Amino acid sequence: MLIAQLTDTHLKPGGRPAYGRVDTAGLLTAAVDYVNAFVPEVDAVILSGDLTDTGSAAEYAVLRPLLDRIKAPWYAVPGNHDRADEMRTAFADVVPYVDDADFAACLIDHHPVRLIGLDSSVAGVPWGMVGAAQLAWLDRMLTAGADRPTLVFVHHPPFETGIGHMDVQNLKDGAELIAVLRHHPQVLHLACGHVHRAIDTVLDGVAVSIAPNAAHAVTLDLTLGGPSTFTMEPPAIRLFRFTPPRLLVSHLAYPGRFDGPHPFFDAKGGLID
Repeated sequence: MLIAQLTDTHLKPGGRPAYGRVDTAGLLTAAVDYVNAFVPEVDAVILSGDLTDTGSAAEYAVLRPLLDRIKAPWYAVPGNHDRADEMRTAFADVVPYVDDADFAACLIDHHPVRLIGLDSSVAGVPWGMVGAAQLAWLDRMLTAGADRPTLVFVHHPPFETGIGHMDVQNLKDGAELIAVLRHHPQVLHLACGHVHRAIDTVLDGVAVSIAPNAAHAVTLDLTLGGPSTFTMEPPAIRLFRFTPPRLLVSHLAYPGRFDGPHPFFDAKGGLID
């Protein structure tokens, strides 16, 4: 099974560029084209938050047709730039959000890998929190599916990256989230967004990653007090490959046209020198 992760698309109404210069609609279109054309076929797409820039209904109206172009089933959770209530409305017919809850989490149980999306958005602030009620729900869902390999995805990462202006707005109850996940060994990975860079770590035995961005990247500045800036690095997405019974490998993929592929060996099987 192949799972593509798109994140932090920051769509704005009317096709306006984000931050005055990033064509987020055009770059999302290119990323979707790449995912749709990938061989073998991508089986599911997860979107880990900040899909719009302000969470307005007008922005979701621009975003929805772009996401509807994805051939595979897709599932989305909110980030700090989204509004969970607007997302529930905009994606009600696509994403199976939990009913009668104050959080826009989702559970998808029909793929070879169980997918659980968490809502870390907190209205009015950039940092994230899953909250006690959602953690209890997560623990119940994992207990009920103890025999199912599982990928969990959420917007805010539960660790510091060294990029100070992003670390002050990470997941405030990250330790509590990891404590739940580490008690359920069927959890293969926690996939995050928010930082616009490919970053990987392991927390108490739980593999955690942040997906790169298919539009603008947060500048890699690890100096103390570094400014909040972005850089137009090559667009990238994360791709997960699951092999039963529980091997999950992640790749970085770069939408775009590049020189290649070129063979290593000639027609007679000799290494090209």
